[in-house]
Amino acid sequence: MSEEIERTEREDLFSKAVKAGKRTYFFDVKSTRGNDYYLTITESKKRFGTDGKFTYEKHKIFLYKEDFEKFMEGLNESIEVIKENAPPIVEREAYSNDGASPSSEDVNFDDLGK
Repeated sequence: MSEEIERTEREDLFSKAVKAGKRTYFFDVKSTRGNDYYLTITESKKRFGTDGKFTYEKHKIFLYKEDFEKFMEGLNESIEVIKENAPPIVEREAYSNDGASPSSEDVNFDDLGK
């Protein structure tokens, strides 16, 4: 049993959870048996089933230190493309069935008395 405790202590070195809307990202630094470090990035989303119960859908990436630089280059380049080209973020509003955004200009209070 003590070997299992030592193994767990050696493997889990750091953990950071980042809540972002409906998702949570977990960044976990771990070590191998050879005391080499790597990063796991886990995306977790809460999903509701037809029975009303919820489960968590998880996707995990293992990122090894020899790949950090290339990964960061690709990530940074991708983020820059999005920042330069994506339309600005607009706060979400309730939409009607036709996809049109509701507007106060569409409301005619004179119709209320009819």
